[in-house]
Amino acid sequence: METWDAIRARRDVRAFDSRPIAGDDLDRILEAGRRAPSALNRQPWDFVAVTEPERLRALSEASKGAGHVASSAATIAILGLVPEDDRQVRLVNFDLGQAVLSMMLAAADLGIGSGHSSVNDQTLPRRLLGYPEDRFCAHLLPLGYPADRPLVPLKRPDRRAFDDVVHRERW
Repeated sequence: METWDAIRARRDVRAFDSRPIAGDDLDRILEAGRRAPSALNRQPWDFVAVTEPERLRALSEASKGAGHVASSAATIAILGLVPEDDRQVRLVNFDLGQAVLSMMLAAADLGIGSGHSSVNDQTLPRRLLGYPEDRFCAHLLPLGYPADRPLVPLKRPDRRAFDDVVHRERW
């Protein structure tokens, strides 16, 4: 798929079929996250790829909106460095968002769906994934082949109209 097609085809997928994701495809998605841009090239992220079904079921309890983690073929936990100050909070969150979107687009390019979930309580994911205290789990990125319909470029996405969103020179 071309980049523009992947952008137009990407949508939140929360129902996955039972097909596994090939290791090379999962590595390609992870590599897209690793290559994402970051402020001052700090790369304040680490990724934990989870494919073991029992661990996925347990991880789905990490957040109210994470139920779809249980049926995913794989879920990537996006870990960030604990920010030192308010400026770092903004930078780390922005950088992690760029890594997540890079992985979502790489997945869409492969026909793999994704639908992220934020994580508030660190207790369960820290116990399940074993990350150190200087990291926090910001997001879970469940991945899998869509159960309902394949990813194809959407002709009429459910988005605000272009002219309502885009302003030129001034509001």
